[in-house]
Amino acid sequence: MASSSTYSAWTLSGTILSPKASTKCNAEFICNYRNSNLNQTLNSVSISASADTSHSWLCPNEKAINSKRGKWALKSGALDFEMETKASISKGSKFQLEDIIEAQQFDRNTLGAIFDVALEMEKIVKTTGGSQILKGYLMATLFYEPSTRTRLSFESAMKRLGGEVLTTENAREFSSAAKGETLEDTIRTVEGYTDIIVMRHFESGAAKRAATTANIPIINAGDGPGQHPTQALLDVYTIQREIGKLDGIKVGLVGDLAYGRTVRSLAYLLAMYKDVKIYFVSPEVVKMKDDIKDYLTSKGVEWEESADLIEVASKCDVVYQTRIQRERFGERIDLYEEARGKYIVDKDVLNAMQKHAVVMHPLPRLDEITVDVDDDPRAAYFRQAKNGLYIRMALLKLLLLGW
Repeated sequence: MASSSTYSAWTLSGTILSPKASTKCNAEFICNYRNSNLNQTLNSVSISASADTSHSWLCPNEKAINSKRGKWALKSGALDFEMETKASISKGSKFQLEDIIEAQQFDRNTLGAIFDVALEMEKIVKTTGGSQILKGYLMATLFYEPSTRTRLSFESAMKRLGGEVLTTENAREFSSAAKGETLEDTIRTVEGYTDIIVMRHFESGAAKRAATTANIPIINAGDGPGQHPTQALLDVYTIQREIGKLDGIKVGLVGDLAYGRTVRSLAYLLAMYKDVKIYFVSPEVVKMKDDIKDYLTSKGVEWEESADLIEVASKCDVVYQTRIQRERFGERIDLYEEARGKYIVDKDVLNAMQKHAVVMHPLPRLDEITVDVDDDPRAAYFRQAKNGLYIRMALLKLLLLGW
């Protein structure tokens, strides 16, 4: 969803920059400029600018400065400016994002602030059961694929904050999509009835299409094999709560890494922390795809592929198990059967794990974690699912009301 921004003229090295649009959100920019003869760091300056990613800024030579998630660039003649934002978060200020589409939208400072709000939400639930801060707001859940935890936790989150819910549990069959209506037309229609849309879709990239179309916030609740950003947020929040830190951890991602949108989003978020190492343990047919490996490498994150789950479990702070997803294999049931059951977290894996380590799973599970693991205090997956309520309460509050 596009936004506007408010800005007063800013002079930098003799150049006046003028915005095409304007906002109230304050940000601090650290500016570096360079050309063939110059390499100098400027002092920090404060301006008002939008945290949205869709704005362009014009300068006198008509070349634009385009922003993208906190990274800004200007090419002006011989000069090449690069600006990096530091979020200035104050209570009551506008949330930096207008949609939640992918994990790459976040930085670690914003994550920390979101986690603080989630902790506040947990306290509200445990002390009073809820709040009325979203009274008068409506949330629509459009789910084109099955869901239990994600849909119910979003609906619970909205109701616990005083809002109301409009829901379509199986929009692929029981909405006008079955008649051939385009996603864009569905979004244009539904946004007339509600204040925010939470959508799960079977196609990768569908959430971006919805966000481009809508004039209200869109939350991606999973888009096929693409991403599941709110799951990744609750996963990182859970790791912080269970392990006590996010820097310097070792995480084993196990199972369906090719089609598992949860592990893809989680990998993006883990890359924001220092000295993280990620192990990939999966059957050959569902190995982690190269785009994630290349991204981790570009961010300086160490990763390693392994076929030995017990060895990896002995080294890790987190063993993150996932289900082999039959629905992603189409008619190739032979490949599904080849992959299923190869890596199972059982008592033997637990015995190899460190005492402080935890087992996580986005759920649902089939047989990839045996039920006798459930009673071990290191089995964190049901606590993980509960954390989804607090994270989603936080996101609804932030998107609709701000900080």
